[in-house]
Amino acid sequence: MKASMAIQVLPTCEGGTKEVVRIVDEVIKVIQDSGLNYVVAPFETTVEGDSMDEILDLLKKCEAKVMEEGADSVLCYIKLNHGKESILGIDEKIGKYQ
Repeated sequence: MKASMAIQVLPTCEGGTKEVVRIVDEVIKVIQDSGLNYVVAPFETTVEGDSMDEILDLLKKCEAKVMEEGADSVLCYIKLNHGKESILGIDEKIGKYQ
């Protein structure tokens, strides 16, 4: 694994919190369907991949899904980590706390 991303999507839409949660759930399905290793947490979802391109392609799909689901706009807060070789993975970072 050479790349990881923490992503938080915040849709702006009518329908209040219930609609925001529905749209975020649809984005999480996109992440699940990607086949990449991921962990859902209260504020963001962390995803691991073999390349920065793979991670950025998923980011684009997540943003597109929010808009497809009817949001007026979306804020995407991301953190990216990329290395020439391997980088610390999810299990190495938080495994001892699980």
